[in-house]
Amino acid sequence: MRKVTSAYGFDKIAPELAKWEPAFQHYKEYEDVLNGWVKMFGGCPGCNKGGGDPNCAVRTCSTQKGFVTCAECGEMDTCEKVKQYGPRAMEGLHKIKALGVDKWAAEMQKKVNAGYSYLDEKT
Repeated sequence: MRKVTSAYGFDKIAPELAKWEPAFQHYKEYEDVLNGWVKMFGGCPGCNKGGGDPNCAVRTCSTQKGFVTCAECGEMDTCEKVKQYGPRAMEGLHKIKALGVDKWAAEMQKKVNAGYSYLDEKT
């Protein structure tokens, strides 16, 4: 969350947003909480290394099957656990399956470095 809010420059625009939405008056406190979480927990190691929600059904299933991602699973297209996240999640998994995790991650990193926002995508 900290990286995302920084990438969008919310620290710079929060005072302006507060004029229209009072909740943004507390943005500094929000940043302090995010920074506190980073200090306490550091970066997320990923689902397969103990990060993420321990009660997540997708994480539990993938970890039990020894997968890095659901894209490795033959049941991916019919999985209700994955379908609950909508068609964009499934599209992403198909892309991971086609490219491989490392190539997909490198492609996503390039997009992030170029200012990518999933909000810019058409749904």
